[in-house]
Amino acid sequence: MAGTGSNSTEEALRLTRWAAKAGADAALVVAPYYNKPTQEGFYQHFRVLAEAVDIPICVYNIPGRTGKNIEPETIIRMAELPNITMVKEATGSLDQASQIINATDLTLLSGDDSLTLPLLSIGGRGVISVVGNIVPKDMIALIRAFETGNVDEARRWHHKLFPLCRDMLGLATNPIPIKAAMQMLCRDTGDLRMPLWRLSPAEEAKLRATLVKYGLLKK
Repeated sequence: MAGTGSNSTEEALRLTRWAAKAGADAALVVAPYYNKPTQEGFYQHFRVLAEAVDIPICVYNIPGRTGKNIEPETIIRMAELPNITMVKEATGSLDQASQIINATDLTLLSGDDSLTLPLLSIGGRGVISVVGNIVPKDMIALIRAFETGNVDEARRWHHKLFPLCRDMLGLATNPIPIKAAMQMLCRDTGDLRMPLWRLSPAEEAKLRATLVKYGLLKK
């Protein structure tokens, strides 16, 4: 799923068309940021993209980064557009997620690792995960346990993963801590692009302690 969002509809259209031509299975399109569109502006932005390509589009709603929420009524309206098939839900609101699930056939994906199980419990279908970059099997195990009806096992995985989500991702803006963790685990990762900046030595020490506690590193 290629990320093709922009605060410019023209730019998002160019990127989404390029992704479709390149063979992407879907496009992840973040809500236009900085310029804070109206709800009608959000709708028209995604309408233009949906009508221009044949691949599925996932609406990425993360108001903490973009500055404005795509309200559930707007997403419900978007669900009637061709190719709008998914929502990456990162508002932190189970009420908003419930409204979308109740009123549409959209596939709702968690955009917050720690809310994966709560969202599954109300009808979500998975997660676009950050911690999955370092513990993919554990996140998959949580989802599979829930989907096979083993709620106790899913809950166990949730509580195992939760401190990692909280203590690692709470250190700094993503992707700063996940890239640092991958480097500590000797996994290939690109460098941060400015203005993002590496963790301080004290933050790195906290991250290492978190990875040790989870069992990913030895003391």
